[in-house]
Amino acid sequence: MNGKKRIVIVDDSESFCRAWREFFECRYGDRVRVETYLDPVAALREVRPDITLLLVDLEMPVLDGRKFLEFAAARGVDRRRVMIVSARDADDLHDLFPMGACLAVINKEDRPQQEAFLMIIESLLRDPPGSRSESSVSKPA
Repeated sequence: MNGKKRIVIVDDSESFCRAWREFFECRYGDRVRVETYLDPVAALREVRPDITLLLVDLEMPVLDGRKFLEFAAARGVDRRRVMIVSARDADDLHDLFPMGACLAVINKEDRPQQEAFLMIIESLLRDPPGSRSESSVSKPA
């Protein structure tokens, strides 16, 4: 699949999907392929184990983030590639998703959580040492 890291965003908020698509494309350019889905049922048809990051809103009509996570895991998506986002209190989120249930749960309105979220994303999308992207960057003489 052309070496691009596949990021899938599932959220019923069009503005959230658009903002994150712009963030990933601006920050990581052609190293990523971003797919956004407003309908979680439609997204499930495209969920495969090749996902680098699956970003899922907890509160969605028809299929909430917890159910979506279970369906995605059943289709082979590594739970360590799934982040659940919500406006709920962080303690509530950790009660719903105990450690190991997914990569992380993030309150999308809490500034320190947003910073942690960005650090996690950066570590997932960083190219490994010696990769083509890193070695093709010119170094000053």
